[in-house]
Amino acid sequence: MATDVKELMAKVGKIRILTNRLIDDQLAGDYHSTFKGQGVEFDEVRPYIAGDDVRTIDWNVTARTGVPYIKRYSEERELTILFMVDVSGSQSYGSRTRSKMELAAEVTALLALTAIRNQDKIGLVLFSDKIVKYIPPRKGRDSVMRLVREVLAAEDEAKGGTDIEGALKFLNGVQKRRAVVFLVSDFIEGGGKREDDGLEKLLRATARHHDVICVPVSDPAESALPDVGLVELEDSETGELMLVDTSSAKVRGAFAAQAESDREELTKFFRKTGIDTLEIATDRPYIDGVRALFKRRARKR
Repeated sequence: MATDVKELMAKVGKIRILTNRLIDDQLAGDYHSTFKGQGVEFDEVRPYIAGDDVRTIDWNVTARTGVPYIKRYSEERELTILFMVDVSGSQSYGSRTRSKMELAAEVTALLALTAIRNQDKIGLVLFSDKIVKYIPPRKGRDSVMRLVREVLAAEDEAKGGTDIEGALKFLNGVQKRRAVVFLVSDFIEGGGKREDDGLEKLLRATARHHDVICVPVSDPAESALPDVGLVELEDSETGELMLVDTSSAKVRGAFAAQAESDREELTKFFRKTGIDTLEIATDRPYIDGVRALFKRRARKR
């Protein structure tokens, strides 16, 4: 956790250097071909050529000149990228060198810096079981570092459960213009359960207006218990305590089986919604996943 301003700024600087290098080395050019603009805008008229779509004929110009002309359009490139980052209690967990929150900050920085390089706007919603902070979309490299600082700073106060539905309702209320939305969360709600029916409907409704990408964050220790004898486990979202005998192979097996079942259910859930996903974990590099997402979406276009 960031314990003071100096340590926080050091983390922000480290993330900036890391993500800038990744963009230069591996993402240059991929972003532009991945995301669609807000629509199309008129570009010019030119003479009709055999094979052109007759629906694009500009009848006013054609009538004035006596020669058929068509309208040409170009994609309106400027995008609004909105990062919705879960800062609930479970996001502060990390069994390796970084927490899920720090990983979320890194990926947010990577995507935000890439967006800014393409002259797009970026904004941020931090949420737990309530809206913690909202930064309206704007341009500029300073906006990126502010987003990263806010995500990292939220780790010190990460607590409470996760209300993804409430966060999506907030998004739909404040963001009227179409945006690309990265929903970054471990998708663990209080007690480890999600109300999938309501969330699925709301995600589908949101995806009809916005371009939604879900970014599930995980840590390997969430799927396997170490053999360390009696330990007291705390649900970081509900505060519930439980004494567990990790020396029992049966207990460890049941824990692993439940974790696997939860993963499968989450995968099925995303598949049902038809929404793109970018899976990231604290124990592995995320750049390959980002590149795969970009290429997958570029092929769809």
